[in-house]
Amino acid sequence: MKFYSTNNSENSVNFKEAVFQSLPKDNGLYMPQSIDALDEEWLNSIENYSFTEIAQKISYQLLKDDFTEDEINKIINEVVNFPAPLQFLEKDLAVLELFHGPSFAFKDFGARFMSRIMAHFSKKEDQLLDVLVATSGDTGGAVALGFLDVEGTRVTILYPKGKVSPIQELQLTANGKNIRAIEVDGTFDDCQHLVKQAFLNEELQQQLNLTSANSINIARLIPQSFYYFEAFAEAKRQGFENVSFVVPSGNFGNITAGVLASKLGLKVDKFIAATNANDTVPAFLETNIYQPKPSVQTLSNAMDVGNPSNWTRLMAFFNNDVNLLKEKIESYSFSDEETQKAIEEIYQAYTYIACPHTAIAWLAAKDYQAKKSNDKEAILFLSTAHPCKFPEVFSEEIRSKITYPASLEELKNKPANKVLMNNDFDALKNWLINNK
Repeated sequence: MKFYSTNNSENSVNFKEAVFQSLPKDNGLYMPQSIDALDEEWLNSIENYSFTEIAQKISYQLLKDDFTEDEINKIINEVVNFPAPLQFLEKDLAVLELFHGPSFAFKDFGARFMSRIMAHFSKKEDQLLDVLVATSGDTGGAVALGFLDVEGTRVTILYPKGKVSPIQELQLTANGKNIRAIEVDGTFDDCQHLVKQAFLNEELQQQLNLTSANSINIARLIPQSFYYFEAFAEAKRQGFENVSFVVPSGNFGNITAGVLASKLGLKVDKFIAATNANDTVPAFLETNIYQPKPSVQTLSNAMDVGNPSNWTRLMAFFNNDVNLLKEKIESYSFSDEETQKAIEEIYQAYTYIACPHTAIAWLAAKDYQAKKSNDKEAILFLSTAHPCKFPEVFSEEIRSKITYPASLEELKNKPANKVLMNNDFDALKNWLINNK
């Protein structure tokens, strides 16, 4: 399969080049030139397949030009070795739990897949692969654990000072080995901009073998489509033929992966993008004016993105036709006050503990549930992170009920290693060169 740049459809590369370049030189994003839907017979019997089998089928459908079936199966067996369970809270309302991986966030799927893909391609090359990534919270932890001890790789993670939770920061800074963390005095958007500048800088490209593990990389997007199929399969086992997905959205990679799943043939009625006060997309869908703005800090920090990188990719899936996009996607935004209240309501209604991102998805799901007319449609909202990563947002009653995974307790006993840096590209460039 070939991949083109959203800024120039004539600029196409193979999958390996798209993965290692991350960004085209014209500063677009890579998109598949064409997507062949999975065969209808397989889709109609999807409930008969395991999560691993589903992921293998999707991967081979997209990447059969670059991998043998055995190679795909080996990678998927290493990547999809934890569940993504669907928990019904009401007859037609379920939460899709995506936090059962090693970093307790949905980004484990993308990070683990990407690390194995890169290792496969680079195993015969001698040059060290430098993975550069910006994080607003969960991406960094997933990337750190996805690449930890992967031979021939080194990871540098940029994160905004004071804007990630203490546990998230531990996951970024306490691994050591081939993982490095830079605390940037700025916002996530600043970190993301620094990473983009690095990929467009010729001096760095000559000095380092740079690639990215952010959701801008196409290898992150593909595995995130797996759990949409898995959730549909489970909903079908529960008697539903129609589903809509509610997705907590920051950089809009997760919902873009859902649209990729629909392009592969998954039947989805609607996608609802649930955002916090960083409401660039809901405002656009209401006014048709796309106006990025500086991100603001909220309780749902992984969604604190004022200029979502994946928006151009999402628009490309709809041929840049706003009206076509609106037929499939809705978007709502919620304040911190509403988020805090929702966390309490969810606990009281279902004895379920939801992280702030999940609480926002639940709010959007309830808004959509109130107006939908199809009783046979299941609303599936995504839970993107384990609540233990955000203890400060919960009341004492709820906090006391949270179970902390043993691996997080182990991290607390490890020293944090980080570099404090101003929001300055020259400082980043010089540090990367001097520490190569």
